[in-house]
Order: sequence, then structure tokens, then C-alpha cells
Amino acid sequence: MSSINTPERGAWSSKLGFILAAAGSAIGLGNIWRFPVETAQNGGAAFVFVYLICVFAIGIPVMIAELSVGRRTRSNPVGAFKKLAPGSLWKAVGGLGVLTGLMILSAYAVVSGWILKYLWYAVAGTFRGMPADQIGQTFSDHIQSGPEVIIFHLVFLGLTMLIVQGGVQGGIEKASKTLMPFLLLLLVLLCIRSVTLAGAGEGLSFYLNPDFSKINFSVIMSALGQAFFSLSLGMGAMITYGSYLAKKDNLASAAAYVSTMDAGIAILAGFVIFPALFSFPELIADGVPAGPGLIFVVLPNIFNSIPLGYVVGIGFFFLVAIAALTSTISLLEVVVAFFIDELGWTRRKAVYVLGSAAFVIGIPSALSNGASGFLSDFAGAIGLSGLSAGGSPDFMSLVFTWFGEISLVVGALLLCIFLAWKWGLGEAVAEVRAENAEFPMAGLWKILVAALCPLAIIAILVSRYVAPLFSG
Repeated sequence: MSSINTPERGAWSSKLGFILAAAGSAIGLGNIWRFPVETAQNGGAAFVFVYLICVFAIGIPVMIAELSVGRRTRSNPVGAFKKLAPGSLWKAVGGLGVLTGLMILSAYAVVSGWILKYLWYAVAGTFRGMPADQIGQTFSDHIQSGPEVIIFHLVFLGLTMLIVQGGVQGGIEKASKTLMPFLLLLLVLLCIRSVTLAGAGEGLSFYLNPDFSKINFSVIMSALGQAFFSLSLGMGAMITYGSYLAKKDNLASAAAYVSTMDAGIAILAGFVIFPALFSFPELIADGVPAGPGLIFVVLPNIFNSIPLGYVVGIGFFFLVAIAALTSTISLLEVVVAFFIDELGWTRRKAVYVLGSAAFVIGIPSALSNGASGFLSDFAGAIGLSGLSAGGSPDFMSLVFTWFGEISLVVGALLLCIFLAWKWGLGEAVAEVRAENAEFPMAGLWKILVAALCPLAIIAILVSRYVAPLFSG
């Protein structure tokens, strides 16, 4: 099928529209809670310093690579590799990206449904005056209630489908132009409230005063992993979004803007989280909890204990819901673009069939946090607990590890190899420089994509996933 910008396919109306949509794709739950947790567990400000270096040295080069492939081919990830390497097996890399997008969406929407439920709790004032242990129990009760989790999972996917159905300009771009500025405004307001809490100074010191003696190989790998996963590279999202860009748009500057916005949101999230956490040290006496424990247990306790906590709680959960929605939009669009380009489906048909598929595929994830004993210990039952997010044996953690981490890393590694040894770095540079666009760092970019990025990605694979298999 042809993949030119037909009405079903669409295009961005402006570079700003692309930047906001692409930033929305990158900005998600990883910025709001994974980044603060990684920072807390890896030396505070020293980790932030290394993370920023990784964003600019690794993240931006890989993003430019994906955008160049997308715009040159005007196609989805599968179609892009088919056009650049016809008759080869390289299209399987694009297929891996499409599958990855669908699988991540199926589990990501479950967690996003939790956030919707907590936004409801915040608006209703459910946690006002509630003891700390009861707040923790409320979260456990919710995630163990299969029907309730499935309903909120469906609602969040429904919101995602409504936006993507509107098309590139009328749906994704329009929503991003509204949601992203609102997200930034909410985040700034929450930052102001957090840094003015009594005791916030200790949290700011931890966050802003680096102790470089804490930097070691483990910290570097964690920072590299956070930078990489946060930008949502390796699954074809930026190939898809890049395919909607006009030739006049500068790909290098666009990638820099998107990556800077993504890192900026993560940094701002730290200004919300750390002053609040250090203002109530009794809540983190055993350390900052990873993942859901921070968002759904510790922070509601903090909101319950501060002036204007009711308003702050509503603002925070609305903020996280927006971040999650901008990410699920891009996840669904990756899959939708494939079916429009390659199978000739209408956008409406693709959105509702694939959104429904994501819902069905996500049901095991929805039931894997206590609602089903088998799914809650799925990784353990099949002997893969060592390769599940945080060592958790549940089905959803396994999905996030294999598709939200390993598959993304492998996809990005294969993309770098493809550019360096198959399509050609010169062709990619020519695409970036279309219509005389400036790309003064082209020489450095070639070195980064051909050597540094692949080596860094291999280091992530070995240190995070291969080495644990042989330890102990």
C-alpha cells in the first residue's frame, strides 16, 4: 500500500505541533515517578548530572536517527524498513516495534486506569483524615479488585481511542497543544507548593548538590537506562511521528527540543517529589519506595498532611493522568499507522479494532496484581522472575520488562546497526539536511550512532539483563 500523506494518514500542521506531540509521547509515568525513584536510589544530584549527559549524548542521536528514517520513507516502522531495504529481513525490526507498541499499551493503560481511579479519590476527598496504613490498604484493595481495574483500564483506552481517531492534526496534535502546556503549568504550580513546605530545604540539597564520589558503573547504567526508556526510543514511535513531518522542518533541532522537554519535565518532577518527601522523613524511613508505592501510598499521605493538600492532590493526579494519556496516544498511533499504511484500513477501523485488542491483551495485566493468583505469580511459574521489572513475578511486570525495556533496547540497537551498515549514515544526514537545514554536528552524530550509542545499548543489555542470569 502507498504511505503518502493521505487524509487517513495525515501530517503535522506545524513543527510546534510535532514537538508537543513527540514530547507528549516521551513524557509519561517514567518522568513522574521512575525518575525520582532512580534519583533517590542512585546518589541524588550526581545521578541527575549523569542522566542529563546521557540524554544529550545518547537520546538525541537515536531520536534523530528514527526521525530521519520516518521522514524519508513517509511510512510506519514496517513500511520504512521495507522501503529502505526491500526484500530483506530488516522489516522484522519494524514489526518488532509495532508489536512492542501494542504490548506496552496493553499494560500501560492498566496503570493509567489506576491513576484515573486515584484522581477520582482525590476529587472525592477520600483520603482526608485517613490513617497511613488504611491509605496503603486502599491501594491494595483497588488493584486486587479485578472488575474495577478492568473498567478503569477500558475507560482510559477509550479516551486514548477518541483522540487518535481524530487523526494527526485534529486528534493527536490538537490534544497535545492543549494537554502539554496544561501539564507544564500544573507541574510548575506543584513545584512552587512543594519547595515552600517546611523542611523542603533538605530535599532540595539532596537534589541539587552533587556528590560526584557516588558516581560508579551502576549509577551510569541506571542513568543511561532512565534516559533511554524515558524518551520511548526503539519501538518506532519517532519513526511514525517523523513520517508526518514536512521536509522544511529541521530534524536535529526538533529532536533536541523534544529531548530537552522530556528531561525538563523529569527535572521539574524531582522538584515536586523531593522537597515533599524530605518534609516527612517518617514516611520514607526505609527508603523511597519504587514504582506504585511512591505515587499511590506515600504521596497521598503527604497530601493528607499539608495545607491545601486536597487541591495539590487533585492537581498532581490530574498531571500524571495527562502525562499517561499523551504516552498512550503515541503507543496506539504506532500500531494504527501500520494498519493504515500496510493494510489500507481506515483510521476509524484501525483505532477501534486495535484499541479493543489492546484492551483484551491487557486483561491479564489488570488481573495480575492480586485478582488472579496464577497471573500474580506468572513469571515465577514459568521461571522468569529474574527478568521481570523489579523482580516482581506478576504478568504485568513481565510485559513491562520484555516489551517496555528489553524490546526497546534491542530495537534501538538494530536501528543504529541498520543506519551504519545498511542504509548509510550519509543518507540519513542528507535527509536531516533536506531543504538546506543546518546540521553542524553531523560528523559527531555519525560517530555517536555508529559507535557510542550501540556500545552504550549493549552495556545496558549486558548489565541489566544478561549479567543477572549468571549471578548467584
